[in-house]
Amino acid sequence: MFYIGIDIAKHNHEASIIDSDGSLLCESISFSNSQKGCEKLIALLERFSVDPDNCIVGMEATGHYWLSIYSYLFELGFDLKVINPIQSDAFRKMYIRQTNNDSKDSFVIAQIMRFGQFSSSSLSDENIMALRQLSRYRFCLVDDCSDLKRKVICLLDQVFPEYSSLFSDIFGVTSKELLLKYPTPEDMLSVSATKLSNFISKCSRGRYGRSKAEEIQSAAKSSFGIKFASNAFSFQIKQMIEQIKFIENHLKELEKEITELLVQTNQVITTIPGIGNVLGGVIIGEIGDISRFESAPKLVAYAGLDVRVSQSGQFTGTQMKISKRGSSYLRRAIWMAATVAAFSDPVLSEYYQSLRARGKHHLTAIGAVSRKLCNIIFAVLRDDKPYEPMPKR
Repeated sequence: MFYIGIDIAKHNHEASIIDSDGSLLCESISFSNSQKGCEKLIALLERFSVDPDNCIVGMEATGHYWLSIYSYLFELGFDLKVINPIQSDAFRKMYIRQTNNDSKDSFVIAQIMRFGQFSSSSLSDENIMALRQLSRYRFCLVDDCSDLKRKVICLLDQVFPEYSSLFSDIFGVTSKELLLKYPTPEDMLSVSATKLSNFISKCSRGRYGRSKAEEIQSAAKSSFGIKFASNAFSFQIKQMIEQIKFIENHLKELEKEITELLVQTNQVITTIPGIGNVLGGVIIGEIGDISRFESAPKLVAYAGLDVRVSQSGQFTGTQMKISKRGSSYLRRAIWMAATVAAFSDPVLSEYYQSLRARGKHHLTAIGAVSRKLCNIIFAVLRDDKPYEPMPKR
């Protein structure tokens, strides 16, 4: 059996080949992240009669740079293992004096493959890969939209600080359309109450009328916002509202695509409280094949929801925090689901309330619920059966 370790980089990868005894067959080689570079690697493997049936190929999940070489070797039928760089740290220290700096990392990865002490990721299902890509892209858009909203609020606090009291949601449909057309108090006062009333009535489909228009103009008239450079503020607010609307439209299309993919991949995940199609897509995309996790605690650790204890000598810390190692996307999705499940599922709600009754902070209790929810996710995906909530005691 042969073991191949590939050290991933942006432009050039490096590969080492060892045999079953852990001995290097040759010096490590560097090859470019391209078709020609991969052909160079295959030529080296053929030189030592290494083929997909007698080797294991390992590489670290370094950003997104491993995806191309993974895809290339996967098409050729190689047994591929993708490991987290954290797993190779201990081995790297062991072999630091036995190899030179250039070949150390690829040699260490090959040795990890030989010992088999690792957990790996895989891209065996195209739908799962698609879910992962789209779900991460959605988080990116959501964060961009949230950032723009914070900036709009900052601008309104300067030019129209009273505006936040006029609408329950500043970024509701009516409010966005109003800010897009009349972004400053001066703009809102530049039209008659009748024209403003007709405008907001149309935007709100009759929910708001004359009284709301008068309330807006009254607040605008007595506003304590700054009056200078109003054109600059107006320009910024308009552009940011346009960007928010644009992103929100994209999010609707994106969430529809994620839902369709999830239906094709795994619908059982949405039977768990707090997990809808969008969060379900994130969770399935990040977990992939549940069989690669031996137990629920392994999944909890992968999500970075395991508790980290600070300990040194006789000292043991009393403040325990989650490790936050592993997939931040999975952790975020489970945490968001837990904030809903803590008040909707009978068992998780009872657990949350018991923690609060013992004086635990809300976030501490949600963290504990997140771990419980992670255990439920593991069981549901492992058994491939819908979640059945237990009756409240």
